[in-house]
Amino acid sequence: MRPVNQTPYRDPAPSRWRYKLHRLMLTPLFRAFLRIGLPVFVTVFIAGVWFSNDANRQMLVDQIASAKDAIESREEFSVKMMAVDGADDALVAEIRRVLPIKFPTSSFDLNLEADRETVAALGAVESATIRIRPGGVLQVDVVQRTPVAVWRASDGLRLVDMSGAIIGPLHARADRADLPLVVGDGAREALGEALEIYAAAAPLGDRMRGLVRMGERRWDIVLDREQRILLPDEHPVAALERVIAFDQAQEMLNRDIKVVDMRNMARPTIRLNEMAQAFFRAPVEASN
Repeated sequence: MRPVNQTPYRDPAPSRWRYKLHRLMLTPLFRAFLRIGLPVFVTVFIAGVWFSNDANRQMLVDQIASAKDAIESREEFSVKMMAVDGADDALVAEIRRVLPIKFPTSSFDLNLEADRETVAALGAVESATIRIRPGGVLQVDVVQRTPVAVWRASDGLRLVDMSGAIIGPLHARADRADLPLVVGDGAREALGEALEIYAAAAPLGDRMRGLVRMGERRWDIVLDREQRILLPDEHPVAALERVIAFDQAQEMLNRDIKVVDMRNMARPTIRLNEMAQAFFRAPVEASN
């Protein structure tokens, strides 16, 4: 018989469930779940329960909107005016028309890239940059196209720059009488050659009326008194210089000549006007 006051025997080996729990705690994946996964799950669960309430969602939206308005309405984000550099008065007025921004406004309400594309799309603008200067100034810097010629299109006159890009309409030829006039399909694409011809035609002075592109490959020079000089498609400047040399030597263009045809440089020809043709035909008809 065992003594009454003897301590009960305890088996030092862990129970089956404790052993399994200890083994599970030694697993890195399970420890990571307890350290990260379980807190995340509890947080997401609580947030999901909270957001399932419409009043809670609306309260959060209102707080975010209030905080956003408070930040955007701060003085350092306020844009008070617009400044335009690199443009003449007419272009400045056009830029202000296409950018109808009401000041003051928040810089967060401005789409600078979209505004830049709007300004760059104007015909008179070659390139544009837009930025917000310190002090709340919307700075618009443009490179304005320089008109070098007047192009007569089917629907009116247009100012064009060196690349042939259309700058804008021209109401009357007299408004830019200082610029050369080009006409015809393909005239804008060959504008560089047209300007070379105009420079070579300087000795003709005020007699020059314009250049007409023929067949998108060559030029006709139009003078006053309905005279024309037909230039070849190759080396037109050399052909024109030859005509000017004839004119300076013999005043050829002051005679009753309607057309000087230089399309064949080896065989230049002239065509008289109707009155001169009638004068030369008269002796022949009389002799017959």
